[in-house]
Amino acid sequence: MTVLLVLGAVAVLIAFLTLRETPREVPELEPVSQASAEELEAVSEGGSPSTAPEPEGEVVVHVGGEVAEPGLYTMPAGSRVADAVEEAGGARADTDLDLLNLARPLADGERILVGVEEEHTVDGASGEAGGPIDINRAGETELRTLPGIGEKRARQILAHREALGGSFGSVDDLLGVEGIAERTLENLRPHVTAG
Repeated sequence: MTVLLVLGAVAVLIAFLTLRETPREVPELEPVSQASAEELEAVSEGGSPSTAPEPEGEVVVHVGGEVAEPGLYTMPAGSRVADAVEEAGGARADTDLDLLNLARPLADGERILVGVEEEHTVDGASGEAGGPIDINRAGETELRTLPGIGEKRARQILAHREALGGSFGSVDDLLGVEGIAERTLENLRPHVTAG
């Protein structure tokens, strides 16, 4: 019996020595910083940590309202609203930029109206149900529903209308309103009448 135990121990020792691998060099690993509690919380809430790679590709946005050059702009993915406003030539003087979150990342296909209160914006044709807005009869509230017309610009339209004797001769007379240039007029033309 002792012989069997000795033979078993020898067999185990031989198996151990045979199966044992020769030591090999382990490659050096790069140190990885630990994520902060805030980063982990952002990831668990669907956000991304600040060390996340920048998104790739492009987004196309429509910038309108009180900017120098309204229109469509192709921006790098990850751009912010402030970048789109700057790309459109910047906001006009006296434009209330607090109506926008300039730090918000852009989404493909979105419309950014600078200087226009959100509850007064109209997507598509203004006054679809009732037709175009008559700039000779409209009050401030109705004028503010027009694309690119905020509170200040609506008041300027009313003041200019009064300066013209109470009515506009044509829609083109809107060019006499401070801050309304050809491009803004072209944006307004489908939505207004001087009836």
